[in-house]
Amino acid sequence: MKRILVIERDFIPGIILDKEQGVFEITGKACPENLDEFYDPIFRWLDEYANDPNPNTVFHIRLVYYNTASSKALLKIMQKLENIHKSGYDVLIKWYYEADDEELLIAGEDYAELIKVPFEFVPRS
Repeated sequence: MKRILVIERDFIPGIILDKEQGVFEITGKACPENLDEFYDPIFRWLDEYANDPNPNTVFHIRLVYYNTASSKALLKIMQKLENIHKSGYDVLIKWYYEADDEELLIAGEDYAELIKVPFEFVPRS
């Protein structure tokens, strides 16, 4: 599979989806203008990945901010990871948040309640 690499800038999140290296992450601020154009390749990549996933998938979410539209895209990404998990593969979502950012922690906890995938919460200082 060809990897996806998006360099983080302004309100475009950094994305790495690399099956060969086992690196899956989204970083920075997620507020892209054209949501469909930005997220559709990611959704398609995850759909293809789900056909032959690695035995273990650790997806790192290191966002500092995301808007409402991106929150829906994040949920869709997590639902795709949940489907991989339901197929018998190990999946872990690591949710990073600033130690003093209770709002981001609560957002991650809300996702963890919706998505039946193990979550690990990682405070950053």
